[in-house]
Amino acid sequence: MRWMVRGDIDGFFGLALDNLVQLLLIDALCRHVLGFPADLIYSQVLPGVAVSLVIGNLFYSWQAMRLAKETGRHDVCALPYGINTVSLFGHVFLVMLPAKLAASAAGASDPARVAWQAGLVACLGSGLIEFGGSFVAERLRRVTPRAALLSTLAGIALAFISLGFLFRTFARPVVGMSTLGIVLLTYFGRARFRGGLPGGLVAVVLGTLLAWLTGVAPVQSAPPADAGFCAPVPVLGELVRAMAAGHFVTYLSVIVPMGLFNLVGSLQNIESAAASGDRYRTAPSLAANGIGTIAAALFGSCFPTTIYIGHPGWKALGARAGYSVLNAVFFTVVLLSGTLAYIAWAVPVDAGMAIVLWIGIVIAAQAFQATPREHAPAVVVGLLPGVAAWGALMAKAGLRAAGYGDQGGPQFGESLVAAFAKTDTWIHGAFALEQGFILTSMLLSAMTVAIIERKFLAAAAWIWTAAVLSALGLIHSYRFTGGDTALWIHPAWPWATGYAIMGAVFVLARWLTVESEGHP
Repeated sequence: MRWMVRGDIDGFFGLALDNLVQLLLIDALCRHVLGFPADLIYSQVLPGVAVSLVIGNLFYSWQAMRLAKETGRHDVCALPYGINTVSLFGHVFLVMLPAKLAASAAGASDPARVAWQAGLVACLGSGLIEFGGSFVAERLRRVTPRAALLSTLAGIALAFISLGFLFRTFARPVVGMSTLGIVLLTYFGRARFRGGLPGGLVAVVLGTLLAWLTGVAPVQSAPPADAGFCAPVPVLGELVRAMAAGHFVTYLSVIVPMGLFNLVGSLQNIESAAASGDRYRTAPSLAANGIGTIAAALFGSCFPTTIYIGHPGWKALGARAGYSVLNAVFFTVVLLSGTLAYIAWAVPVDAGMAIVLWIGIVIAAQAFQATPREHAPAVVVGLLPGVAAWGALMAKAGLRAAGYGDQGGPQFGESLVAAFAKTDTWIHGAFALEQGFILTSMLLSAMTVAIIERKFLAAAAWIWTAAVLSALGLIHSYRFTGGDTALWIHPAWPWATGYAIMGAVFVLARWLTVESEGHP
């Protein structure tokens, strides 16, 4: 098999477009949500992203050539690889933003830097889990019900990705709805533009044009002056300081499940490639992904990488090994030269938000499509904590917009719980669900699957695990800061007790209940 064929060009444009949208999101979220200065973004974060993309893309390209040589085939397609969309949002809104708000409330001189350090720790933790888990991934997947894994991922996708971008779509309908129509037509309607133009590319070009015509673009007056060439530089000192500050323990309830999802999601995509005829060895494929994420953290990026979904699509386009090499070269140039600053200036996130919205929809839909039909209730149960966490985030954002948490203004505290209760809004429950909601989602969904299958002892085991995590303070335990709520590593006894009683009910069900013929 040759390193480069005609189909690699088509595959490159598709994969590069996916990664470019993620990079535009990183640029926008880091600047507007986290308040990162341009120097931090272009001299530390983006070069770290470049390192991670180079490592993975070159490895998977080499791996494809090796498989082609071993099998004597000429149609082997490399595994697609890039920034993990779900982790991107998870790290921004569940790790870095809370870290920034807590630092601001504590009077830190540079809250944005604290947020960056917390993101580095989260990225490093995710990479270590991905690498270490590559040797036990198959066993992990056999133990955990698919509904528990996919529904938790779907909850994040539905709430933190889809709903947020749906708001933005309808806030800027000329750009948002036009591009959404193209994405739905080409991705769901399986329609192709004449000339072979990718639907995503057409959507981004049209969105950019409409953004300029309607005044949405440019999003800033000019690209930052300090967005020139920046070589990757290790940030070991920042990681040591971040570990010493306790960020790893504080955000452990996010880091562990997100790392597991990245691991299992990549495993499923390797299986998808096998179904298309390209059977790659599991351990090295997953380990390379983990190494890419670890390298990202060591060089300043807060964003894990992943093996992308869609290998059969790239293979159908004729992509082989070269499209991964082209992807590595292109983003090395774009990210190290400061070119992304000019792209972000000319192409607002709004131009590509329909693609991100589509990704969220697909992830949420997959939770139902790829699980047994009878497990659908478990999928819904797994969705709820993620939606609740997003609702809590929106409530707190509304309070901050009204001046809560500002210096000299009203502060977050127990009085908020009483005020919300007057409107029959049980915000205390939302704040409790928000803390460690990824773990809660997984455990509740797994419990529901066990109940559906009438494995009551297994259901008790899953829910007693939640009781232990509550007693350790890894889920549901929270405290108020000046302008936020934060995980409090302190026993959450009410929830631990509730879970313990639930487990006891499941154990006793063997003697206290009989199977009914139909629904109660």
